[in-house]
Amino acid sequence: MNLKKILIWAGVALVLFFLVSAPAQAATLVHNVLGTLRGGAEALISFVQNLF
Repeated sequence: MNLKKILIWAGVALVLFFLVSAPAQAATLVHNVLGTLRGGAEALISFVQNLF
């Protein structure tokens, strides 16, 4: 249980460090991830529409 908490906090610290040290790259990464999720959602919607 303690190892899980330590790993979670280490992950949060790493993300915060990345956001502070390289904000432009972090923004680009978030933009790319959201674009990928949007594309996946649109593909899923298209699939369901084609079923009916």
